[in-house]
Amino acid sequence: MGLLPHSSPPHVYASEYYKKDFIKFNERFGVREFEFKSLVPQLYLPPFMRTKLGYKTHAFVSLPVLNPKTPVNVGFDSFKLMDKHNDMAAMLNEMTFSEDYPSFYLLNVGETHYPYALPDEPEDLWPRISGVHGVFKHLDDHIVGGKLVEEEGEKFFDQDKLDQLYERQITAVKYLDKVFEKLFDLVPPNTYITVTSDHGELFGEEGYFGHGPIMHEKVFEVPFVEGKLR
Repeated sequence: MGLLPHSSPPHVYASEYYKKDFIKFNERFGVREFEFKSLVPQLYLPPFMRTKLGYKTHAFVSLPVLNPKTPVNVGFDSFKLMDKHNDMAAMLNEMTFSEDYPSFYLLNVGETHYPYALPDEPEDLWPRISGVHGVFKHLDDHIVGGKLVEEEGEKFFDQDKLDQLYERQITAVKYLDKVFEKLFDLVPPNTYITVTSDHGELFGEEGYFGHGPIMHEKVFEVPFVEGKLR
């Protein structure tokens, strides 16, 4: 939406903070006087970059909740749901850059999302939670006459299992470090790369696992790393 993760400074008006935040976009895009009103009326970066700055905008998404039929697909020249939810390397194989115009790529990476699986891991080795796999296909099977049919739920993970899932996510991050090295080699000079996420993940803290539907401080902790390749 034009805003990236940010700090929470005390005794500062939001308007003052956002002024400083938007100044950074002048450097990222190589333009002058980028202001909030530049995004009006859509308040969304992809169409702004495409129509006003001449960018070619592309998106590769891993998770079906962001498929091309969703509202996220606005302002993109191309928008593709990948064949696998956990193969960022496949995205790199489809990225191209032209000397005639700047490019913007949105890469929605799925390796670090549950079940924290690498591309070459057979699906029968993935951890499984009842209701998570095929939830959209089979959720209606549990609703009769507008009411939920209660079933005996599975026992929650013990801490050993949660620790195993935690280690799986760490393994996925280490694997993606290598994929990002390939990304750095692929993009042209003067490219900004931003790494962030949409939520944090719980692995047993206060009895929780995952990220939803949970209101917990850990869920709202997200990474934010930005760097420029010169």
